Amino acid sequence: MIHSLFLISNAGDLFLEKHWKSVISRSVCDYFFEAREKAVEPDNVPPVIRTPHHYLINIYREKIFFVSVIQTEVPPLFVIEFLHRVAETFQDYFGECSETTIKDNVVIVYELLEEMLDNGFPLATESNILKELIRPPTILRSMVNTITGSSNVGETLPTGQLSTIPWRRAGVKYTNNEAYFDVVEEIDAILDKSGTTVFAEIQGVIDACVKLSGMPDLTLSFMNPRLLDDVSFHPCVRYKRWESERVIAFIPPDGNFQLMSYHISAQNLVAIPVYVKQNISFFETGSSGRLDITVGPKQTMGKTLECLVVTVHMPKVVLSANLSATQGTYNYDPVTKILVWDIGKLNPQKLPNLKGSLSLQSGAPKPEENPSLNIDLKIQQLAISGLKVNRLDVYGEKYKPFKGVKYVTKAGKFQFHSPYWTIYGPRRVAAWQPPSSARSPSRRLSAPGTPHLSPLGVEVSGEEPLPLGGAVWEEPDHH
Repeated sequence: MIHSLFLISNAGDLFLEKHWKSVISRSVCDYFFEAREKAVEPDNVPPVIRTPHHYLINIYREKIFFVSVIQTEVPPLFVIEFLHRVAETFQDYFGECSETTIKDNVVIVYELLEEMLDNGFPLATESNILKELIRPPTILRSMVNTITGSSNVGETLPTGQLSTIPWRRAGVKYTNNEAYFDVVEEIDAILDKSGTTVFAEIQGVIDACVKLSGMPDLTLSFMNPRLLDDVSFHPCVRYKRWESERVIAFIPPDGNFQLMSYHISAQNLVAIPVYVKQNISFFETGSSGRLDITVGPKQTMGKTLECLVVTVHMPKVVLSANLSATQGTYNYDPVTKILVWDIGKLNPQKLPNLKGSLSLQSGAPKPEENPSLNIDLKIQQLAISGLKVNRLDVYGEKYKPFKGVKYVTKAGKFQFHSPYWTIYGPRRVAAWQPPSSARSPSRRLSAPGTPHLSPLGVEVSGEEPLPLGGAVWEEPDHH
């Protein structure tokens, strides 16, 4: 199944490799590097890359590419899920999943990978089992291992591996029993210049931190469970209870884990928390242009927008930007042609504005492609879908634990598209405008012409530069 695994930094440094069968040359990653160069953002690298003799299935987590090498037919989502488990295990063991942390704990990393896969097939992917097999690193344990020459590998078989609930170890005891849940939602949306929603959906997860003694049986209920669509649960959840009663009943793993993920695709249920007024124009005569952007809150349910960042992908002919911001700071990179406006915490009493002039290459043709504004934001104590936890019941134990729920809304792929560049001049005004019958750009599920192993990662398909007067929009592929 999985023959090899390569870890590659965002800068292109291949800093770790693991082979479960025959050794595969690093040169196979050249196909991945070619795909990385073509992608605008790291998240846009195709999840499945076909080579003459292999398939490269990859994910991007914490500025690291996890690239697996496959030689036989295999469901891509199966491998993608395993790679996410690897990243989450590193996060659980070391506190963070970064290049520096992995290099500092390279011995434990290899031990974990050896236990997680057996001859290329997933074997033990639950953190509770792995922590009994391979003890997490501590400063004291590292010093003892250095002096005595011992390792972190356990000497006994984990108790959970032989039980019907392998995700929870036996004999768990805590002085303070507590259970906390984080409801984290990301908005993926595309809006036109007038603020009309072209495409919108919500990706949500519920992360849990459960530290309860014994073997508790929990039941989590929601005030409006019908909002949830396309749910994916941790193996501990009893799916029949969800189907019949719309409650989540489970015996939790010990510690941190992701209880469930969900998807809300009903566009009318997706509230857009921010609006953008923009005017980016270029003069037909001369080598200059104007930029004027204003950002404000829209549907935030009284909550404050935080960590607000606006990113503008400028045309290649823009050399510099002389702007002034009423709030936050801006930076224009003349190499990547990206303007970043870091607003921070939004003050609704005084809306932030960024305006000024743009300098273009002398004699270069005026840009005609569509600009796009990417929005990054965070809203504390708000689930933008309206999802709310009703109660958490504990059965099987006599204690009363501390319980808490936190809500966070973030921006995923959140874009504002201008329908045209306005070019001012003494003779004419040229503008690119989409036809009235234009449909919203869809999310592609597979790349055309790719047999068998088709890329199953989800990404928003962008528009190609088009001539003035019309546009072509892709219909969704249904698989």
